Amino acid sequence: MSKALYLLCFCLIVLNSCKSTEGVGVAKVKKLSSEKVITNHYKQSFDFKTLNSRIRVNYTDGKQSFSPIATLRLEKDKTIWISVKMLGITLAKALITPEKVSYYEKINNTFFDGDFRMLSEWLGTELDFEKVQQMLLGQALFDLKQDKYKVAINEQNYVLKPKEELELFERLFLIQPETFKIASQQLTQTEEQRNLSIDYKGYQKIGNQDFPKQIHIKATQETKETNIVIDYKSVDYNAKVSFPFKIPSGYKQVTIK
Repeated sequence: MSKALYLLCFCLIVLNSCKSTEGVGVAKVKKLSSEKVITNHYKQSFDFKTLNSRIRVNYTDGKQSFSPIATLRLEKDKTIWISVKMLGITLAKALITPEKVSYYEKINNTFFDGDFRMLSEWLGTELDFEKVQQMLLGQALFDLKQDKYKVAINEQNYVLKPKEELELFERLFLIQPETFKIASQQLTQTEEQRNLSIDYKGYQKIGNQDFPKQIHIKATQETKETNIVIDYKSVDYNAKVSFPFKIPSGYKQVTIK
């Protein structure tokens, strides 16, 4: 068989392959009511008592950037604990409970021990323990069952938007049709020129449950921008965990003006 005939056969195979996939796209998303989407979202909540994970955190705010490996532990609805180490030396720890936020860092010998105002200022939206926990688990920051939502389908996701927006900010939630986990959630405060977007770049199976693989957080306020990427390296749940935390003596307290 001549080279020309070989080439012709090859082209015919390629063309036939293209024809066979013609019209085959991404699976059509099933139309559901907003109530059904919300119900399915909460059915897929990650079920756990404790969580122990290794994460890499990439942080940048235009002035500084760092990318440490950290240990993240949770006790459901009670405690969030983060420890950052380098070469076996603890550089910083944070302890978050429903009542308060505490942390200390050894580079500048400072600590904070107070309410959620610092975290809220940091990300540009009102935060509490439940919102932080939900964000880390791939769940909606707000209780979607408390308000009425309208639903649309866009870019292969369900889009939930409140029928009546609050005066202070706008909310938008994108939910994956396969897992009913959050694909993205966005909060906008127009008057304050604040925007918070949280995008989930894929999920992984932990046991038989879906858990975030990577979380991209972008907070903007006027011209200031903060970007945080949380990359889950390993995740274990329902194991015995501890939350050692003690602010060293002699550290300077950080205050909120």
